[in-house]
Amino acid sequence: MAAGGPDSPHDYCAGQVERMDPDRYATTMFAAPADRAGLHALYAFNLEIARTRERVSQPVIGQMRLQWWRDSIEGIYAGTPRRHEVVSALAGTVEARHLDRKLLDELVDAREADLDDQAPATLDEMTRYAEATSAPLVVLALQALGVRNDAAERAARDVGIAWALVGLIRAVPFHAAARRRTLPDDILAAAGASARDLLELRPHPGLNRAVARVADCARIHLDRARQWRREVPRQALPALMPAKLADGYLRLARRCDYDPFDRRLAQPLPSRALRLLVADLTGAY
Repeated sequence: MAAGGPDSPHDYCAGQVERMDPDRYATTMFAAPADRAGLHALYAFNLEIARTRERVSQPVIGQMRLQWWRDSIEGIYAGTPRRHEVVSALAGTVEARHLDRKLLDELVDAREADLDDQAPATLDEMTRYAEATSAPLVVLALQALGVRNDAAERAARDVGIAWALVGLIRAVPFHAAARRRTLPDDILAAAGASARDLLELRPHPGLNRAVARVADCARIHLDRARQWRREVPRQALPALMPAKLADGYLRLARRCDYDPFDRRLAQPLPSRALRLLVADLTGAY
């Protein structure tokens, strides 16, 4: 499953992931060269569906885009993939690694929630969203690496949740500027903050406390993921490496006093390369 030549679908996917999801792209560099194209195809597919809300002006158009991807997945498994760079690359990965179609469909369905702009009522609801939009992708990444292992899949789900929660923390200002809110009602109320503070991009100690609560939840899931590490094959490591990066972003958030408007949180993790190298050398995610 090596990448193709210049301007191939696999090269297109690699370029998209490198530009728009540099953290995940960095993790793919620790996979065997023959496995990287499959990871790039998966992560490029995820970018396509995750950006649906940003690309449309009306929910109905977003629903049409998501349906296009459902139909594209149908075509891949029917052996008649559409002519599209990401679809073509994903079709090759599905054929080579027999990816679970149900997980691909789940990722598309999960993005319906982005179209109604409804803020989560509770932290549990936020966590379920994180699981739906991220955990299946990490399990699919395992499959793209040729890993079919129960312990690895259990770890993958918790890594996916933690990584998504970290991403939501880092994206708080971006969403708020678009009049969207992902911090839940219950933790805002418990922290003494309001939705108005958030949507007006107004720093408030209560917002810091709310972000800290989400960060604590992410740490719990990272701890759960690592309970399985002795049973996880080393081949699974590139799919689980976002756990190491999540650690780094959580530590950065603590140094920023969990202020969601601290510009440092939106920047690439300075220690990214070192963290991934240590993970590769030790075999620990």
